[in-house]
Amino acid sequence: MTASSPKIGFVCGSLRQNSINQTLTKALMKKAKAAGAKASHIDLSKYEMPIFHGDLKTPSTVKKLIKRMKDCDGIIIVSPEYNGSMPPLLKNVIDWTSTVETGHISGPVYGIASCTPGPLSGVMVMRQIQFTLMRLGADLVPVQTGCGNASSAFDKAGNLTAQPASMLADKMLTQMINRIAAKR
Repeated sequence: MTASSPKIGFVCGSLRQNSINQTLTKALMKKAKAAGAKASHIDLSKYEMPIFHGDLKTPSTVKKLIKRMKDCDGIIIVSPEYNGSMPPLLKNVIDWTSTVETGHISGPVYGIASCTPGPLSGVMVMRQIQFTLMRLGADLVPVQTGCGNASSAFDKAGNLTAQPASMLADKMLTQMINRIAAKR
């Protein structure tokens, strides 16, 4: 890594410490570092905010989160799929932050990933995240990383070994790093 290495922030839509999506987040962070990027975990548990309500005053944590995200050249959102949908934590974060501004969405290059216990790899939630981010002006790379059958997707060291998920992760990161370099 050099001073000009892209800084990629990782946001996980699950707060559970041992969730499969936290495992995927850590595996993707390793891959990002191996690809020459600076990987940074943006832990949503450090940015508490109530369920969005337009009559509430914007919590100070919202502006802190926006600043943290704007400091990144790229952001990868890793999300579980809840009943075929986006988890409330992630939706709440998007709703709160987008009422303040959207520079944290339109500025960095975005990637999307999901991990599921079943074979469908979070395809429904990735579509929803993509739709929402695109409506807010995100620069989103086309390759997404879906990882199904999570119980056999990682080795003992936490590396993503399942195919095609590992290959998709590499492609997504390459696209992000190339797009970040083109924007500089």
